[in-house]
Amino acid sequence: MADSTIKKTLLSQELARLRKDFSDAPGKGRATPLDAFNVAARDWIDGKRIDVGRIADELGVGRATVFRWVGSREQLIGEVIWSLCIVLWRDSVKHAKGTGADYVADLSHRVMDGILAADPLRRFLEQDPEFALRILTSKSSIVQARIVEETAKVLRELEAAGHIKPAVDVDSLAYLLVRVVESFTYSDQITGRQPNIEIAREAIRILVAAEPRSGAEKKIQALDGNFT
Repeated sequence: MADSTIKKTLLSQELARLRKDFSDAPGKGRATPLDAFNVAARDWIDGKRIDVGRIADELGVGRATVFRWVGSREQLIGEVIWSLCIVLWRDSVKHAKGTGADYVADLSHRVMDGILAADPLRRFLEQDPEFALRILTSKSSIVQARIVEETAKVLRELEAAGHIKPAVDVDSLAYLLVRVVESFTYSDQITGRQPNIEIAREAIRILVAAEPRSGAEKKIQALDGNFT
């Protein structure tokens, strides 16, 4: 069975499990923030618009209560999407092949392949591309912030083991890699071009394998300081 087929099968199984878990009616006791999350996740997986007012009505609480729990509709959607992304990320970390830059490239490719196979996410992007990209990729996105953090964690482990020697600091490299993943995975919504994750994989491999030039890191740090 091809790797992409396996990935789609695993993702389909996870979505089925989540749909079953989130479809359970809230308990008879007092509603909780987790109940609000479960209702929102159920609706998002089923392709429905997440409506805070409807969630409040279903749980028998006021809109203000739900907003107090979740912060905002955007934050709630971000948490729902992250609950799926982290499953995909952990599976990719576990099964990625190779060492050093090759491992990071394969890990990134698996994540991109999984995103493209996630029907609820693709549907979300097609329904409202501008809003979806803001939730997924903007500076206020919890999804982007957390995936950058997870990427940096992997890079630090590889650096500590002597498998990579980043040309720039790990946090900057992690952010750069995530932006590459976003640009190629969502290219159909950003530029109208079909996603080409093979090119992205090679670009990521090159970026991670690049070695620092003498004095380059100090120059980069100086430039970075000018923007802070």
